[in-house]
Amino acid sequence: MLRVDSLDVAYGEIRALKGVGLEVGRGEIVTILGNNGAGKTTTLKTISGLLRPLRGTITLEADPLVGVPPHEIVRRGVAHVPEGRRIFNRLTVRENLMMGAYRRTDGGIAADLERVFTLFPRLKERRTQVAGTLSGGEQQMLAIARALMANPRLLLLDEPSMGLAPVLVEQIFHAIADINGQGMTILLVEQNAAMALSIAHRGYVLETGSVALAGTAAELSGNADVRRAYLGE
Repeated sequence: MLRVDSLDVAYGEIRALKGVGLEVGRGEIVTILGNNGAGKTTTLKTISGLLRPLRGTITLEADPLVGVPPHEIVRRGVAHVPEGRRIFNRLTVRENLMMGAYRRTDGGIAADLERVFTLFPRLKERRTQVAGTLSGGEQQMLAIARALMANPRLLLLDEPSMGLAPVLVEQIFHAIADINGQGMTILLVEQNAAMALSIAHRGYVLETGSVALAGTAAELSGNADVRRAYLGE
């Protein structure tokens, strides 16, 4: 579904990505692992059009995305849940969710609203609450649900476990697995390598802007370097 080839991205004189290539097949969860500064967030921002690469190609089902404005990439079926959630703090939960559907003109918005309320019952309970007063875990649920309201084909998730207690991390990852089980294709950036590999089909390891390793989740989980660097063993 998604193909990234030979991607180079820079911030001024600093080269953040150097020849990055990856693929995400329809219906997969693919994770990107790596230390801070490895280029994980930069990769997602470039796919969603927030950054323009120096070189390389990005295609969604053979449809080129490089140079396409972010709002058009959303229309083409890519929804991005950014690092730090970036919800609209002064809007209610329901208003945030409707912002996720702002480009839609189809008749499925009400059904999708009920679908995300089923996925995250706590959001239904708090649908009239101002989003900035939610807990961190509830805000992460809202950020994911808002992206789903765009009715995407591909969901980009950037550090969904960041700052959450372990019990909430488990809830979020259970929800991600459920979303994938309903047919959603997911590209997941995550510092919690153990949790990411527990639900992913395949993964890539970025080191200083380049792909150092790639393989199935089982292969990466069994790799001695990955276990030492990312699994604390």
